[in-house]
Amino acid sequence: MDRLSFTVALNAARDQVTTASGILPSGTAQLVGTIGRALLDNLLPTHRRQRLKARSLKSHSKYAPNTAQHPATAQTYTFHTEIAIMEKGLAPRSHR
Repeated sequence: MDRLSFTVALNAARDQVTTASGILPSGTAQLVGTIGRALLDNLLPTHRRQRLKARSLKSHSKYAPNTAQHPATAQTYTFHTEIAIMEKGLAPRSHR
């Protein structure tokens, strides 16, 4: 699938629409139509192109100073809270 060319498929479909040939099969239907034959006739090469530039590693990472700074295991925390219910509400503030 990675050897098929989108451009070849697009051009074959465009040619098929403009000439209106091969849209409806005559006789027995074939699994590979006009577009499929164009794709199979123009497969891309099996070998990959060579890289022009070798891969390089990043020279500096902003996260490097923080490596191994975090705890290796999860820490346990305890949370205490107190809820005060004020049935009469708050005292009114003085107006200035």
